Amino acid sequence: MNISQKLSSKNLFVFNLVLVGVIFGFSLAFLSFSCSTPRTSRTALAEESPVVIPQGALETAEGLQTAFRSVAEKVLPSVVEIKTVSVRRQQLPNYPGIPWEFFFGPQEGTPDSREREYRSQGMGSGIVIRRNGDTYYILTNNHVVEGASEISLVDMDGTEYPAELIGTDDRKDLAVVSVKTNNSFPLAVLGDSDTVRVGDWAIAVGNPLGFMSSVTMGIVSAVGRTGGPAGNINDFIQTDTSINQGNSGGALVNIRGEVIGINTWIASNNSGGSVGLGFAIPINNAKRAVDDIISSGSATYGWLGVSLVDADRDFLAALSAAGKRGALASQVFINSPADKGGIRPGDFITHVDGREARDSTSLSRMVGDLRAGDQAVFTVIRNGQAQDVRVRIEKRTEEVAADNKSLWPGVMPYPLTDEARSAFSVDKNAQGLVVSQVLADSPADVIGLRRGDLITGINGETVRNLQDFYRILRDNTSRKLWFNFVRSGSSLKTLEFER
Repeated sequence: MNISQKLSSKNLFVFNLVLVGVIFGFSLAFLSFSCSTPRTSRTALAEESPVVIPQGALETAEGLQTAFRSVAEKVLPSVVEIKTVSVRRQQLPNYPGIPWEFFFGPQEGTPDSREREYRSQGMGSGIVIRRNGDTYYILTNNHVVEGASEISLVDMDGTEYPAELIGTDDRKDLAVVSVKTNNSFPLAVLGDSDTVRVGDWAIAVGNPLGFMSSVTMGIVSAVGRTGGPAGNINDFIQTDTSINQGNSGGALVNIRGEVIGINTWIASNNSGGSVGLGFAIPINNAKRAVDDIISSGSATYGWLGVSLVDADRDFLAALSAAGKRGALASQVFINSPADKGGIRPGDFITHVDGREARDSTSLSRMVGDLRAGDQAVFTVIRNGQAQDVRVRIEKRTEEVAADNKSLWPGVMPYPLTDEARSAFSVDKNAQGLVVSQVLADSPADVIGLRRGDLITGINGETVRNLQDFYRILRDNTSRKLWFNFVRSGSSLKTLEFER
């Protein structure tokens, strides 16, 4: 008799269950053993063969790390957070007696409006650059403190101090604020931004998005960049160092911990975040401005008295200045230093005291850095030939710089290229110069020239090209000015203007 015959059905079920359990347990033990064996082997192998970092490479990396640590320790205490509050008030209608006053107006002696105060907060960074007794001076951007009703400073330990605005320089987007305290602030070391080269280490220190005392690192991507916020005359240092909102006014330093720039703006997509295109004002651009602001409350600039533009390739070719770098004196202010010294409309300025002017922004900055009373030699291209003109610089004021009534002659002519003929609907056989711009309130505006007019003559002399236009203006000794021009197919003459 076999086993199955001897066991009852109930016992048979229990037996089979036990048998399945034994088989399952054995299989599980086998799998666990087979899986654990290779892992144990790999661990042992790793312990026996560790990754070896070459000693020279390790020392180099650690040396660089030590350098960055040292820069952070040196610079962080001298870079602070700038907090601002801007207050504006707005009159709002008031109807306290609804429904009576709603329908019939306020009662006698009841104000018909009320004032509401709006407070907006801002933030940025600043660099502690100077001390006089218990007063510390902090350099930042003008746009960080512009319009602020309240300014305060926060150090890296979180201590907050009330601050006072000393003065600003809106042309370079700079400002200086001060705090009075018995506490000690280490002063930042200002470097020489003229020695900065593409590829140099660049380290940004500031308070991006409110994260205090942040340090980021990259390189100098380019120097001499223009095209910043409107009206800014700086030649910026470009860097891929991470810069975000709140970094404005903070320090860009070199590997020695010397301040080489003031972080100012970023180029970004719609997100507004850093994409590796940050721009800093070279510290050398700020040094004189700081002295002026601390001593007098505002920055001072030299005044030449010309309106500068960057001429395109066609314009330069028409002036026989193709391939030259500089800026066009498109207009000259009447009785300005340029006018008295002999610079004339149409002169293409290439150098100041032997230093090359790369473009209109560069030339504006070079002139601005001159002091009132300085004599400077301007190299100009006139009729295709270079010549020097000596000018005595005067002090620039906003009033005189904005006086369009003194702009001579107040019109921007343009050669009749194929593009210009198409843009202004000028006949292909027409001769002369098309008016691309007339400056408001200038002599050309007063006597009746308009954009799109075709200039054919000045004071009765025929104008065929730009050389004719500027030669006639320059040689005009009568001090009178009128234009012959064509408008809507009709030949016309402007009124006369007398200087």
